[in-house]
Amino acid sequence: MEQGKRQLKVSGLVQEELAQVLRLKFQELTRPALVSITRVRVTADLSLCRVYLSVYGIGDAQAQEAMIEKIRQAKPGLRKELGLRVRNQLRVVPDMEFYLDDSLDYAERIERLLQQ
Repeated sequence: MEQGKRQLKVSGLVQEELAQVLRLKFQELTRPALVSITRVRVTADLSLCRVYLSVYGIGDAQAQEAMIEKIRQAKPGLRKELGLRVRNQLRVVPDMEFYLDDSLDYAERIERLLQQ
C-alpha cells in the first residue's frame, strides 16, 4: 500500500531520530551487535509505526531475534526519548512495533542459489 506524503515525512523523521536514540542513549542495549533501522512504515492515522531492524555482528537468527526482543522490552524508554527529540514536530509520538528485517539474508540466499 502506498504511503502518503505526511506518512513518508513522519517515517523518515522517526527513522532518523530513533537511530540517533539507539546509537547515543541505548548503546549498551544493542551491544555487541550493530543494529540498523532499515525501514519505518507508519499507519495512515500516524498512531503506529512498524520499525524494521537489521542486526549484524551476532550469529544466527535466534540470537538476532533475541536482540529484537530486548529492544521490544525497552520500548517505553525508547518512545520517551524519541518523544523528547520530536516534540516540536509531532503532537503524538506513534506507538512502535519492532520486527527483524531479514531481507538482506533472503537476497544473499537467492544470490547463492542463482550461482549454483
